[in-house]
Amino acid sequence: MRFLVAALSAVLVLAAAPAGAVGFQWATAPDPDDRPLDIGIWYPSDAPVPDHPNTPFRQALAVNGPVSGDRLPLVVISHGNAGSLGSHADVAKALAEAGFVVVAVTHTGNNGRDNSYRPARRLVDRPRHISRALDFMLTGWPGHDRLDPSRIGIFGFSLGGFTALVAIGGTPNLRLAVEHCRQDPDEPACLSGENSNSGTAGAPRPAPSWVHDPRIRAAVIASPGLGFAFDKDALAAVTVPVQLWAAAGDRVVPEATNTALVRQALPVPPEFREVEGAGHYAFVAPCDPAIETLKPQLWATLCVDPPGFDRVAFHRQLDDEAVAFFRAQLPAGR
Repeated sequence: MRFLVAALSAVLVLAAAPAGAVGFQWATAPDPDDRPLDIGIWYPSDAPVPDHPNTPFRQALAVNGPVSGDRLPLVVISHGNAGSLGSHADVAKALAEAGFVVVAVTHTGNNGRDNSYRPARRLVDRPRHISRALDFMLTGWPGHDRLDPSRIGIFGFSLGGFTALVAIGGTPNLRLAVEHCRQDPDEPACLSGENSNSGTAGAPRPAPSWVHDPRIRAAVIASPGLGFAFDKDALAAVTVPVQLWAAAGDRVVPEATNTALVRQALPVPPEFREVEGAGHYAFVAPCDPAIETLKPQLWATLCVDPPGFDRVAFHRQLDDEAVAFFRAQLPAGR
């Protein structure tokens, strides 16, 4: 079983949604330690939008339209394992419609087109990617003077949830993760080797250099991967408010050994949401029905929900609650 969210390629797209005054740009953010990061930017815009989808996400957006507003809050999105910047395009668009600028990162070496980096490297690289994307948005993006650097949040799903926990101050205990896998070798992350190369057995290895970013003031985290690497000590430095989501039927990142442990370990109790009837991939944007014919294996893995679960309806709730949380935690004039 593949761990966390599987490949989300350009052909995996959202069902069409009503047009809104939202602009969009493709860009790259410099990463001095690796290749430039591919990013997508959603933002408020007064530019007209077409009456039909004009992006790979099946969204009608004002591509390269001007930015509307000043002192705008910023949210960065981290996708799951082997995902892409479009994995949570519905959340990005909903936030942009609510007045946020959103930058979604495609994590180098851990995305649907190139998943070649070893697990240990992915874990360390991803939080750095978040900081490099924020650096670009606050200094290099042409619209950076429209942003409020004191109002920054993060949305992370699955391995992106792990990324978000590190970015807001968490320091995972990888020895704890390896010990968990010894005791529970059937944990999906353990079966897929996500905890491998973590530095316990054999010759001593340098401790990972985790990148934390104090500019981030709030986090929405869904089904955080490798949750068993976080105990109270690992999350002791996390002080920002967190909205934490779990899928009751998650078999990829089981709630009991991941989200529940994170919930218990956070020093400030999170705003918790458990989604009944949902599987792990319920947090990924709803799929275009055409994928069932074009990519049947991908459809079966990523797009099919448990009987009776309505992903489209759930995403209306997810989008609304994420917007409400970030509005409350990143108020203007703070």
